[in-house]
Amino acid sequence: MRSTVKDVMTTPVVAVRENASFKEIVSRMRDSRVSAFPVVDREGKVIGVVSEADMLNKEADEASPGTFASMLRFQDHEKAAGVTAADLMTSPPATIGPDEAVVDAARLMRDRRIKRLPVTNATGHLIGVISRADVLSVFLRQDETIRHEVVEETVRSAFLVRSQPFGVVVHDGIVTLTGCPENDQAGHDLVERLRHIEGVVTVRDKLSYAGMTMP
Repeated sequence: MRSTVKDVMTTPVVAVRENASFKEIVSRMRDSRVSAFPVVDREGKVIGVVSEADMLNKEADEASPGTFASMLRFQDHEKAAGVTAADLMTSPPATIGPDEAVVDAARLMRDRRIKRLPVTNATGHLIGVISRADVLSVFLRQDETIRHEVVEETVRSAFLVRSQPFGVVVHDGIVTLTGCPENDQAGHDLVERLRHIEGVVTVRDKLSYAGMTMP
């Protein structure tokens, strides 16, 4: 079974109010050792995210007047003039629900090029944060657990075949598969299914396909 966001997210969450000052945000970033905060309103609903990049606009704008400053986007100039979280934040924020799959969180982080996502409930209230490190934690599954899923839930159940014709070895999350599939398509389908098992780093396809010459 695939892990969901609520299985790996971090709680409790460090967040800032929309009226938090620039200095307060910098201080909390230093003390918490994080590079971004969700910004919440008075009801605790997520309305944005403020990051180190947002904060650095002020430093860059003030330290580099003239030509460089004029090259900054208008939005960056506005952020450089900001003094509160509401002024500085990126809004609307990218968020994710607790019941979404971890793989969906990974895709969203990749597509948006962000390091973490606020996790919100059905009413938009902040309940957690999922980071890249949280997403990668799924690769900490034990080899024996992965092998059991490969053999019992995929080879035997999904493909309705006995597992004996296939050799399955799992080491450091790498699955090595040997044996003779019923046909080439069945072999390719099996390998593809194994690649999507949680915690699998890669699949080494050592199956014997029709037309292959033996060394």
